[in-house]
Amino acid sequence: MASSVSRTEEVRVSSLTPLKLVGLVCVFLALCLDVGAVLSPAWVTADDQYYLSLWESCWKPVTSETWECNTTLRTDWQIATLALLLGGAALIFLSFLVGLVSVCPGARRCCYTPVAVMLFAAVVLQVCSLVLYPIKFIETVSLRVYHEFNWGYGLAWGATIFSFGGALLYCLNPKNYEDYY
Repeated sequence: MASSVSRTEEVRVSSLTPLKLVGLVCVFLALCLDVGAVLSPAWVTADDQYYLSLWESCWKPVTSETWECNTTLRTDWQIATLALLLGGAALIFLSFLVGLVSVCPGARRCCYTPVAVMLFAAVVLQVCSLVLYPIKFIETVSLRVYHEFNWGYGLAWGATIFSFGGALLYCLNPKNYEDYY
């Protein structure tokens, strides 16, 4: 009789938990923020007369109304920053695709570990780029006016934080949380 009770009260636990869905949303938000950061024209600004992005440096001479721009892809630290950030964004994109596959029935459990590993690797790459950027900027650029790291730089930090959160959520084992679902 005890065996019939256990068969009828058997609880089917899905390996797709709300934590994994929230993790997928975090990865999507990280991807969107990364795209915004890479395309942002404002990583550093100074008194409405200077701005620096990952792609170009522009300034407006006091005596002129037109902006003069140069590429930033001439210095090694700016190329390294861009490469690290794009490498992290590529890993986030791949983890998002694999995360989408993990939503499909049948392929769920095998995809969680690769998503978490790719996201942690993306976090490492992006943190390296986001630490390198201000250090080398302050070391090499001599601005005589107040400058600030602007919203493009902040978007990149936001992408890194969401990637880290998504990685943590994909690391959680749903078997340990069966009672909650």
